Formats: sequence, structure tokens, C-alpha cells
Amino acid sequence: MNPLVIEETGSTPSIIFDPESETLYIAGESYPENSFDFYAPVVDWLKKTLHRSSKFTLDISITYMNSSSTKCLLDIMDIMEDAFSSAADIRIIWRYDKENPRSYEMAEDFREEVTFPFEIEAIKKMGYA
Repeated sequence: MNPLVIEETGSTPSIIFDPESETLYIAGESYPENSFDFYAPVVDWLKKTLHRSSKFTLDISITYMNSSSTKCLLDIMDIMEDAFSSAADIRIIWRYDKENPRSYEMAEDFREEVTFPFEIEAIKKMGYA
């Protein structure tokens, strides 16, 4: 799969695809001025590359997201759902701040939207550092 790297800003998460582990990492806050413009390259990348993979993991650690970012993430999950229904090994690992009950509820809300494996893991400090 082709690489994908989008640097984190004050209002957008970092997005990094690790080809070796076939994992797409999304970490940080997501409230860009135009979420659809920000996530468009990710959606396009997934549409072009996910169908070529038999395995794919989305590892996400979002501390906050606005409603339009939520819609974009649901679009990403729809693409993953299509790949899963075509027999790809698809899963999500959603990491949430265990000191923030709302972050767990957000993960639960997203898990209800998919049929593929969706793990929710509590972490003490958000991020991947």
C-alpha cells in the first residue's frame, strides 16, 4: 500500500500509514475549519488502496472531534466496512482517555456503526509517543 502522512496541527490530527503493519494511525484533535477538505485525501487514499489489501487496521486516538469530523470518520468506516464485507481482515483499535468518560461513550457510538472487529482500549495519556 502507498504511504500516507499528514502532519498534526492545532486543529487537525496526525495521520500516518505504516505499510509494514498495515495500520493507519490517527491521533490528536479534529476540528478543522473544513473537515471534508481535510479528510478528502484520506478518503481518496483508502478508496484507492484498501481494496488491494487483505489486512488493515485503523488505530485511532482522538481527544476531541467536531460534528463534521465525526461524519468524515463515519465515511472512512463505511469504506472499511465495504472491504470487510469483501473478506478483508479489517479492524479498529480506538484508544480513549480513561479519565474522560465522554471519550469512551464516543468510541461506543462509533462501534455500533460497524460489523468488523472494534476494540476499545483505555489509556492514561493520549497519543502514541
